[in-house]
Amino acid sequence: MVSVRVEDVWMVFGNVTALQGINLEVKEGEMVTLLGPSGCGKTTLLRIISGLYKPTKGKVYFDSEDVTERNPWERNVGLVFQDYALWPHLTVFDNIAYGLKLRKVPKDEIHEKVHGVAQLLGIEALLDRYPHQLSGGQQQRVALARAIVINPSVLLLDEPLSNLDAKIRINVRTEIRKLQKKLNITSIYVTHDQEEALVISDKIVVMNQGKIEQVGTPMEIYYHPQTLFVADFVGQVNIVKGRVVEVEEPKMIAKIDSEIGQLLVKNEVDLKPGGEVHLIFRPEMVELFKQMPSEDREANLVKGLVDTVQFLGNILRADVLVNDKKVRVEIHNPLFKEKLSPQEEVYLRIPASNIRILQG
Repeated sequence: MVSVRVEDVWMVFGNVTALQGINLEVKEGEMVTLLGPSGCGKTTLLRIISGLYKPTKGKVYFDSEDVTERNPWERNVGLVFQDYALWPHLTVFDNIAYGLKLRKVPKDEIHEKVHGVAQLLGIEALLDRYPHQLSGGQQQRVALARAIVINPSVLLLDEPLSNLDAKIRINVRTEIRKLQKKLNITSIYVTHDQEEALVISDKIVVMNQGKIEQVGTPMEIYYHPQTLFVADFVGQVNIVKGRVVEVEEPKMIAKIDSEIGQLLVKNEVDLKPGGEVHLIFRPEMVELFKQMPSEDREANLVKGLVDTVQFLGNILRADVLVNDKKVRVEIHNPLFKEKLSPQEEVYLRIPASNIRILQG
């Protein structure tokens, strides 16, 4: 088990700069997810950490050792790819044993290690089968077994669940997380799926256009985004433009003239009257009422018209027009709420403490 440090890494392919000065630290035993849209550089960064790519500039360290020029097998990394990359002509046993044979591990030890990891992943009954005889979820487990049987210093997973059906994906990501914690392997996981990143990670690295936008725990990324990109990319969000009217210093409450009316916001940044801001709040942080609720100075009550209603089972999602600006609301346990209809007049309450301010 090692820590991983990436220091001022750049990657240029011809006229395309894929990575721009990436600095990142992954602690021993951490599960860190690289999250971002297609083309943001997350897979390129993973391949540099693995040794499949050499960076144009910068260094990669495992603990305090510079491994930038080392090949993947010299770094002792376990790799799990999006397409699993299983050998079609080899049995499951031989696919899992492949890395051990390359390392010239004795036959008895190979047998013991392969059966041990197969038992851990619940695929002992599949050892005599071939990849084409397996389901997608089973193939994924075989690829994972092959990666961890070599006892890697670092486990690297590149979109490992993207080819699986939604329900299987949920089950397998839970298994990966439990396995990673049980084995305490330093792991770096690439995905574009925000929910997957929130569920599986100790820490999330949000990337955009070859740069890191924010690094934080799942809760920090979700509730305290530092940039508009992070706020918009991770989960559902309302983003409302506004201008600062005044700031009440003792209580640190800012009064903002916004697209949906004047709002009071708990202020965590240095604001000046006249400054332009973006107000960010999640749909589940908005309360919806059919009748005007009791007044509360910091509750930010606004009136709107229901535009669309979507029933998603455990959630009712409504878009409400407030001064022609769409505000998204999510109601959990909708069975216990009154039915909503388009064109219905409603009241929204957005507590001051539930709104985050981003300047500019």
